[in-house]
Amino acid sequence: MSKVCVINVVGLTPELLVHAPRLSALGPATPWQCPLPAVTCTAQATLLTGTLPRQHGIVGNGWYDRASGEVRFWQQSNHLIQGQKLYEGVETAKLFWWYNQGAPVRWSATPKPHYGCDGSKEFGIIDKTDCQLEQRLGPFPFFSFWGPKAGLPCSQWIAGAAVEVLRQQTPALTLVYLPHLDYDAQRLPTCPPARVAEVDACAGRIIDQAQQSGVQVVVVSEYGLVPVQRPIYINRALRQAGLLEVRDGPFGEMLQTLESEALAVVDHQVAHVYVARASQRDEVRRRLLDLPGIADVVPPGDLALDHPRSGDWIALAEPDAWFAYYYWLDDQRAPDFARTVDIHRKPGYDPCELFMTSAWRAAARLLQKKLGFRYRMDVIPLDATLVRGSHGLTPSPSAGPLIIGPHAPSHMTEFKPYLRDLLHASP
Repeated sequence: MSKVCVINVVGLTPELLVHAPRLSALGPATPWQCPLPAVTCTAQATLLTGTLPRQHGIVGNGWYDRASGEVRFWQQSNHLIQGQKLYEGVETAKLFWWYNQGAPVRWSATPKPHYGCDGSKEFGIIDKTDCQLEQRLGPFPFFSFWGPKAGLPCSQWIAGAAVEVLRQQTPALTLVYLPHLDYDAQRLPTCPPARVAEVDACAGRIIDQAQQSGVQVVVVSEYGLVPVQRPIYINRALRQAGLLEVRDGPFGEMLQTLESEALAVVDHQVAHVYVARASQRDEVRRRLLDLPGIADVVPPGDLALDHPRSGDWIALAEPDAWFAYYYWLDDQRAPDFARTVDIHRKPGYDPCELFMTSAWRAAARLLQKKLGFRYRMDVIPLDATLVRGSHGLTPSPSAGPLIIGPHAPSHMTEFKPYLRDLLHASP
């Protein structure tokens, strides 16, 4: 069996590849098609299973559970992906790809904070590589993985981890996730060439070790980011129509999903719209089609999203727009988590977590923590117009995702058999 290392460079496109000499040197790039929504969890599930969301069930980075009334984003259980994954039966190292917990792989590493009963949180990772990664590389730089300080250190650390695993364990299949391009491409209208050069250097370290170990390198990306100018407040529109319910209280207004006639779970440029009663579905669609910034509202089956986890309608943004999850009408009544980095509690994706209201405020909150006081890291702005880049739709091939590898396929659904063929090729 041959050995393959797949480097997932999030946000890399043919247009950006000209600034990445190490990646470009691996061979020509093939634009390829991602299923909708073009977001991390859906794309990775398609790469791993070779199927569409209607089969594997990962209909976005999160969804609404109609039975529990909960919106859950960024879950980690591998059992949520339905269908056989490409690494089953293959000695695999899975490094920071999503749905890592419970995955049938030999080695893995994934971020996982520790949560105390008093609400406190300590950052950490689950390291099952047998390489003692944090002892060798230092603590994982969690604050650079997501949040206002998200940036290069986490991708550098992950690249170093991949080098250690390739050197010490020599897996048949190594999956590496480099998130660096995902950050400034949402903060700015275009991704700066310097960011591409930085992630190229991270990938170069992995490429050098892979080539030294006789490992074939394949590079993929999940989507391309496009410039956006306007947020769509879809849940506010549903609330103003009397379809979405909230409960006011000491911590602000909280969404009441089980009492709502309709709610939207937003995910960049795509939103799942859940309607409690079938008799109201057409009315909800008509109202949403009148909302500026929405290009269309379609049945999930039109996008291969007809899975029980999906909404009753899928709302698609105009190319220069994206969906903000905000449901409150007055910022003074925003829920307390809205001004914090809280990827699990928010009922939708929030790119404003990449921005900060005040470095002084953050320093004061950290001091409260060190002194042992209860605190809330409320430094995230409630200004959705700050966001300048998004994804989720199908951009032009030059601005979309790519794959670099010998005889590469043009669709993500073809990746699983493609990789299997590479693994079973003569070394």
